[in-house]
Amino acid sequence: MLGNYVNLIMIVIGSIVGLLVKKGLKDKYKKTIMQAIGLSVIFIGASGAISGLLNPDSEPVLFIISLVIGGIIGEVVGVENALEKLGMLLQRKVGATEHNIAQGFVTASLIFCVGTMAIIGSLESGLMGDHNILFAKSILDGVTSIILASTLGIGVIFSAVAVFIYQGAIIVFAGFLEPLLTAEVIREISIIGGILIFGIGTNMLEITKIKTANLLPAIIVPVLYYTLFVPLLRLFG
Repeated sequence: MLGNYVNLIMIVIGSIVGLLVKKGLKDKYKKTIMQAIGLSVIFIGASGAISGLLNPDSEPVLFIISLVIGGIIGEVVGVENALEKLGMLLQRKVGATEHNIAQGFVTASLIFCVGTMAIIGSLESGLMGDHNILFAKSILDGVTSIILASTLGIGVIFSAVAVFIYQGAIIVFAGFLEPLLTAEVIREISIIGGILIFGIGTNMLEITKIKTANLLPAIIVPVLYYTLFVPLLRLFG
């Protein structure tokens, strides 16, 4: 778990630095930085999704099916509303006056959690005690959290808890998850994650109002597809 602890600490430190930077910024600079971050997030999301889709082994429509099914599940469960309530609760607890705690929390959590480094790094940490990937990810997340917290505020720091729980679960159950989190599954999750991050970027630029949190269950669909549906096709095909 050493790599996961380091990741947690780096996000917290980066967020604190970002909050200190935010206090010294004028509103016009905050707006410009927000736009720059929004564009950057769009690029990160698009590049991640496209690189996965360009893989000749990728499933061309699986990400569409996953987003549709995941969106329906998210709406039924009310993921977005639950996160907004959590954001309001955190806002009251810390006495913050800003109104985008949920946005900062969701945005940072998605960027830090949805990606191959989080999954592969956690698997290697849990299976072999190799923390190198998570150490490298910690540096990237620390720098990113400075930039995000400087505009999105204190909500970013709470993403450290989400990252710790997410990666910690993979580390603890690595032996069980390794057969499920194949290269194919990780590729499809990365495509979906890239699309979600793209949606976050357009929301940050106020181009759209996509309920990205409600689409989060979509990342479970590729796991079910490759562990249940594909074996059945091979069995009866």
